[in-house]
Amino acid sequence: MFNADDLVQITAKGMLPETVEKQVLHFISGFPFVKLARPAVAGDGIHRFSDDDLQLYREFFRNNLSRVRALKFVPASGAASRMFKHLFEFREKYSPGPEGEALLQSSTGFNSVGYLFDHLDKAAFKHDLAMAAAASGHDLGKLLTDKEFNIVVDLLLSPAGLNYASLPKGLLKFHDYPEGARTAAEEHLVEAAAYTRDTHGRARIHFTISPEHRERFITLFDGVQSRYERVTGVSFEISFSIQKPSTDMIAVDSENQPFRNPDGSLHFRPGGHGALLENLNDLDADLVFIKNIDNIVPDHLKPETYRYKEVIGGYLLFLREQVNSCLLQLRDHLSGTGAANLAEIADFAWNHLSLDLPPDLGDYSPGLQAELLFEILNRPLRVCGMVRNEGEPGGGPFWVTGTDGKVSLQIVESSQIDLGDPGQKAIFDQSTHFNPVDLACSIRDFEGNAFDLRKFIDEETGFISLKSAGGRTLKAQELPGLWNGSMARWITLFVEVPIITFNPVKTVNDLLRKEHLPS
Repeated sequence: MFNADDLVQITAKGMLPETVEKQVLHFISGFPFVKLARPAVAGDGIHRFSDDDLQLYREFFRNNLSRVRALKFVPASGAASRMFKHLFEFREKYSPGPEGEALLQSSTGFNSVGYLFDHLDKAAFKHDLAMAAAASGHDLGKLLTDKEFNIVVDLLLSPAGLNYASLPKGLLKFHDYPEGARTAAEEHLVEAAAYTRDTHGRARIHFTISPEHRERFITLFDGVQSRYERVTGVSFEISFSIQKPSTDMIAVDSENQPFRNPDGSLHFRPGGHGALLENLNDLDADLVFIKNIDNIVPDHLKPETYRYKEVIGGYLLFLREQVNSCLLQLRDHLSGTGAANLAEIADFAWNHLSLDLPPDLGDYSPGLQAELLFEILNRPLRVCGMVRNEGEPGGGPFWVTGTDGKVSLQIVESSQIDLGDPGQKAIFDQSTHFNPVDLACSIRDFEGNAFDLRKFIDEETGFISLKSAGGRTLKAQELPGLWNGSMARWITLFVEVPIITFNPVKTVNDLLRKEHLPS
């Protein structure tokens, strides 16, 4: 399949030829749909805590945070260009005059371009936009009054202005304050100070970024870090990583043959957010909070966010303490240096961790029981916040039947489900909650060693889609999603969190929602 030059190219990316061959085979065979058993709902897969429970886990988090190395992990490499899709479409058609006015009138409502222009004075980037206009010899207010919206769009998106279309979301101004607007990345810095602070006053945060934006992120934090350290009373440890070339995926043509560039080289594409498992795997941390770059709120709404971060973090640490106690007992049992209450451990695994155990486990020999329980408990652990579904597209919590017949809790994307199957669609339609990507993760084992997270991937949960390059159609493949197949073999718990913890910015108009405006 590959010539000598191909092998040199593959090796230079840090990949093995057999890995790339396996990717090609996945194009040929495809990825199977997941088999939904039932939706995860409150009381059956999703924990809905009482006020007393909420307080219990918050206090447990605060009392035990000093015992762990906590870190916030923020995927921040995605470009913001999709935020401005409706502006690009508008710019192609608009010119001042009757036709332009008709174009504006044809689209109304909150998500319209007209709404953005009418409320531009509320956007956190309005000051920067006004300065960009002045630098190009314009007055922003006059441009809006004269309905020179084509110029306004150019000033916002093009390199001659703010160049927002080419920047990642983390570098865009999201929220306005009297002392000045903050980027999304700065808001995550403020958040990290609230729930990753250790006993030495350090708060750790890690951003995954694109290499072309690295210097801009460094410049941003060089300019603001000391100010936020004074305001929050912490010292920040800010780190960055980029998606590894070894996680790229080969593309193929319609015949499932390797797609080649005009120079004959193999065409590789980024492997999607599942590739970030490698970045997560490299972290030096016990407790990792994962949150998307665009899911952030201004200061006056942060306390509720902090509350539930402490809840899911406390619940994770509470469970981890019990899991580690079980594993220590099982280790001693297996080595002959102690005894484990196998029935009690099995009950904990079944009733508190929702782990599918053999129904006849009690008939196994004590040694075999201990081996099986040790294997099923000695895994990474995650607690995932889930919000009530209010029509958002994307993944949700389900009970899934694996190829081994065992049922487990998984976050599943709609594209992984055979919606042409009436039974599967019925289960999908019964789902009540949505995945906001609000995770607390334990990535060290009971002896304090880092798990190799790559060992807990379900490699049969990737994605295939049609793309193009140089005017030619190709088939692209993505790795199992970071919180989908890449964490499929983790111990997973779901907790209901309020909708206020989920405030993503999918379009620039979302920044005009009340949740992103000053109080």
